[in-house]
Amino acid sequence: MAITPHRAPAALTMLLSLAVTGVVAQTPLKLAKNKYTPQQDVELGLKAAAEVRQQYPVITDQRIASYLTTLGDRLVAVAPASLNQSVYQYSFTPINMKEINAFALPGGPMFVNRGMFEAAAEEGEVVGVMAHELSHVLLRHGTANATKAENPWLQLGQLAGAVGGAVVGGAAGSAIMQSSQFGLGTLLLRYSRDFEKQADLLGAQIMAKAGYDPRALAHMFETIASEAKSSGGGAPQWMSSHPDPGNRTQYITQEARSLTVATPADQSQFGPIKKAFASQPAAKTEAELARGAKAENTETAQAVGIPGQPVPAPSSQYKSISGGRVFQASVPSNWTSLSSNSSIKAVPENGYGQLNGQTAFTHGVEFGITKASTRDLREATNAWLKAVAQSNPELRLAGDQQPVKISQRSALSTPLTNPSPLGGRERIGLYTTFLADGTLFYYMTIAPEKDAQSLQDAFQRIGGSIRLTEAR
Repeated sequence: MAITPHRAPAALTMLLSLAVTGVVAQTPLKLAKNKYTPQQDVELGLKAAAEVRQQYPVITDQRIASYLTTLGDRLVAVAPASLNQSVYQYSFTPINMKEINAFALPGGPMFVNRGMFEAAAEEGEVVGVMAHELSHVLLRHGTANATKAENPWLQLGQLAGAVGGAVVGGAAGSAIMQSSQFGLGTLLLRYSRDFEKQADLLGAQIMAKAGYDPRALAHMFETIASEAKSSGGGAPQWMSSHPDPGNRTQYITQEARSLTVATPADQSQFGPIKKAFASQPAAKTEAELARGAKAENTETAQAVGIPGQPVPAPSSQYKSISGGRVFQASVPSNWTSLSSNSSIKAVPENGYGQLNGQTAFTHGVEFGITKASTRDLREATNAWLKAVAQSNPELRLAGDQQPVKISQRSALSTPLTNPSPLGGRERIGLYTTFLADGTLFYYMTIAPEKDAQSLQDAFQRIGGSIRLTEAR
């Protein structure tokens, strides 16, 4: 049968053209495995957001708050309907923090640091990071991370995200915001490079629909990377949980070519808002925030005696302690066990408590777990130590790292020294190994140099008693 006119082929050509420019060229994205429901995302996110607002300096200036909400609402309005769950509860909160950082919690709450605005050259750069963070919410990466971790520490009613409390030298570590069984550090575990690339691509797509050139997102990433170099290699906070997938500028630019930018958004308020930020009180740093949290926590911190008073010898009798399904160990019967968000300590009388306005951990052992971004034990250990050193700047290696065994598993021994809150130096023994899911397990011993030898036998016996009991 002959087909006559030309209109059908023309319509078909137009349809194919629309398919290429609107669907095929745009990178498709899939949700990762997730055992949580969207409603659980919301519940976890709201509880964690409440903790953030308590701990961080929220900017209440109505001009700034309304402006940030306008930007966020603009992005949410064009988010893919298939990903934008009706139960989500979005909020966009400015934080008076100096670091270049922004983060979003499951179910919708987003926080943007003042430092992000001050580093941005145009509104599109801030919007790009917000679109990236919104993409983590839409793709449910926070609870997908938790699903992937399947962390047995949950059996303690807590999930470790980072080292918290007084780690060594009597200095309080960074505050861990916790909600229910989750810590903020857990919900913001270092995203995989695959998750980062997904958030970059979806963020670029959302930006275009909202009227922004997606290449502004690539420019902001370049600014963040430049900041890392200019600060002597210390990566801005945002990068610590958002690793560069590689070729970021290249693939964002490539994605931008496949997208049609909607009617350009009005960006005229960006300049005035930057001036509004400048009129705010001086921004806090994470270090200042941690010191403030430490001062508050000293009033309610658990204590075992009074640091500085004589520490009794370890009992010859031992008792068992356990960390959920993670480990079991034996410690002297006259030592006290203390549980925190991220660890369990066992300390002798006068080995942990208040000293000169700080929580001092002077004698004892600590067991804990922390997320690792590599399966190389030495690299994972050193990355964790680098994070610990941020709040313990005089922490030093005291010898070579050596291979050892923990519960018949390959482990690494790292000798360290640090100033003791009692004066002089303290000796720290760090022993690390991997759990089956790639989480880093550590056992740490702490004692002033003058007491190190008298506690050595107890430390060795405790280390030898450790049994890792999580499913392999």
